Amino acid sequence: MNIQATLVKLAATCAVTAIMSSSTFAQEACTTYTVKDGDTLGTIAKAAYGSLDYQVIFNANRQILGSNPNGLEPGTELVLPCKDGRLTADSPAPAIELPEAPAAGSSSGNSVGAYRPKVKFVSGNDWSPFADESLTGGGIAVRLATTAMHRGGNDREYTVNWVDDWDSHMTALLPSGAFDIGLAWYMPNCEKIDKLSEAMAKRCTDYDASLPLYEPVSGFYAKPGSKYAAAKTYADFEGARICRLDGYYTFDLEEQGLVEPTITLVRPAKREECFEGMMFGNIDIVAMEVQSAADVIKTLGIEAEVVENPYLSSVMTMAALAHKSNPFGREYLAMVNRGLTEMRDSGEWYDVISGTLQEVNERSASN
Repeated sequence: MNIQATLVKLAATCAVTAIMSSSTFAQEACTTYTVKDGDTLGTIAKAAYGSLDYQVIFNANRQILGSNPNGLEPGTELVLPCKDGRLTADSPAPAIELPEAPAAGSSSGNSVGAYRPKVKFVSGNDWSPFADESLTGGGIAVRLATTAMHRGGNDREYTVNWVDDWDSHMTALLPSGAFDIGLAWYMPNCEKIDKLSEAMAKRCTDYDASLPLYEPVSGFYAKPGSKYAAAKTYADFEGARICRLDGYYTFDLEEQGLVEPTITLVRPAKREECFEGMMFGNIDIVAMEVQSAADVIKTLGIEAEVVENPYLSSVMTMAALAHKSNPFGREYLAMVNRGLTEMRDSGEWYDVISGTLQEVNERSASN
């Protein structure tokens, strides 16, 4: 049963349960919750999980929320997954085992009369939970892509290589053919390429992308009472000092006209510096994925001093990329796409993500 069918069945079951119990109206993990006026995904997550990170709720309700995590409609029934990633209390915990690699000499490496080289993936470290060698399968993005190579009828061998100079992936390693597929990169809306900087536009002109591996929500954070905290349009950010980490994507800002001199872009090396700058009054807005932001806010102990803008968050598309000069790039991306499609239909996609997030949470709790 795919995840969409599972969620439909779960919603129907919980509708009956709601008649018998008021628990549906409590913001508790392992239940459903009926959205009330004034709720945001952030406030619901805070009540249910004690964290501002609502990505897990978004993942579980993707079919209901679509591509807009803002403006929840009162009366909407949301599934609030268990803290260990299960959709319901009686669901099995998401597995974290990896698929067994093809045996040496099997058809995955060679076929009669044809040589089929291994697909060479490249990723980098220090981007938890998406990419890090220390995580099972290398993190969400790496694990999804490599598991996809065992699904959808794929039988191709591959290697995963780790190069921590992320910039070199796009500027040298993929264009030169040293590696075939880069994991994982955010893709802009290429229909707005005329608004993109040269570096961001190259993701459209020079690369082919897979289907979405994952779709993180990116939010804007400000101090309570700031005029930017409740801004309803991107134009309201004019004049703001916006923090986005050095080396990170900027196309989401560019697509909305948030470029200098309309705004001042501050680009520190570490996530903590964005929020510390805000506390010292040097930064007005922090633009960051909600998972990363929630982790930093909790670490710094500034939950009461930061709020997320409830109107202007956006859904990012994280994909596997192949340089257009690679003669086999589209073939390899088609393999990833076939596997991802099967994984989404079977529910394995959700299990991979939930299992990895649970692993990261357990590590955080033990530190």
